[in-house]
Amino acid sequence: MATLIGERHSQAIWRDYLELTKPKVVVLMLITSLVGMFLATRAGVPWTVLVFGNLGIALCAGGAAAVNHVVDRRIDAVMARTHKRPLAEGRVSPVAALVFALLLLVGLSTLVMILVWDTGYRLTGIICLCVFYSLAAAFCGVRLKAAVFDESTPFHATLEELANDRERLLP
Repeated sequence: MATLIGERHSQAIWRDYLELTKPKVVVLMLITSLVGMFLATRAGVPWTVLVFGNLGIALCAGGAAAVNHVVDRRIDAVMARTHKRPLAEGRVSPVAALVFALLLLVGLSTLVMILVWDTGYRLTGIICLCVFYSLAAAFCGVRLKAAVFDESTPFHATLEELANDRERLLP
């Protein structure tokens, strides 16, 4: 029985990936989006806008939340409130989380292209996606350079303090 529990923590399951998307936060965003859509027009919201708009918001927010987990994994590991998150416990690797986030964003890009393909905005959609992915690649390059040259983070002292107080903070 102990080996089964140990194996469960060493291998990611679908719930770990779902947790990366911060589903409760995404649901709150979708509720806000729905309220905004219904308040924006008296004529009613077309079902395509309602479904695809909220699907796009959910994909974008889920992908951003997964990236946030990767960025905050060291801080999450030493905080009492967040030390059980998938990346902090090592159930999901940072590379797997980033691939998952990329898949969500590729899904969003596919959704955008499906929605604008039959309109007159094909070129605009393609240019926007190219700009988005270029900015994302530039950001990743800057972060990779910082990781390779081991530049210290502005939160380095805070991480050391949290590491020293970890026993006191954990229940």
